[in-house]
Amino acid sequence: MKAARLFLHMDQRQLAELSGVSLPTIQRIENPQFGPTRSSVRIVTAVKEALEKAGIEFLPTTSEAGEGVRLKMQQ
Repeated sequence: MKAARLFLHMDQRQLAELSGVSLPTIQRIENPQFGPTRSSVRIVTAVKEALEKAGIEFLPTTSEAGEGVRLKMQQ
């Protein structure tokens, strides 16, 4: 999530506003001690959809590489 946000030059407050998720929740999710595993599906989905609408593409895990993000190709 943090990598996606940084690709977009977006701070945590902006992501909170775009996703409708509170700033403290965004901060908690980005904390390696907690991460998204303690978040509800609704919250993770809202953040993911906000990042996708802003231009992020989520990459699946493959046998050669772990999960990742990239900016969507402009058409």
